[in-house]
Amino acid sequence: MANPSNKSLRMSVAIASLWRSLKKDIFDTYRPELHYMRGPGPKWHAKHRSRQEAPVMTGLANASI
Repeated sequence: MANPSNKSLRMSVAIASLWRSLKKDIFDTYRPELHYMRGPGPKWHAKHRSRQEAPVMTGLANASI
């Protein structure tokens, strides 16, 4: 038969572990999306600028007003 104090000790450890996990998940201030997912930087824009500035004709020259 299991010792009641041993069972209550295991329950206390489990509750403490759950509490630490919840506290970490709720109050963790580290948000990697704020640091790593910023989009293209200035070097990328400089490299692709000529492609972005080139005008694209999409059939507007034939449109009658």
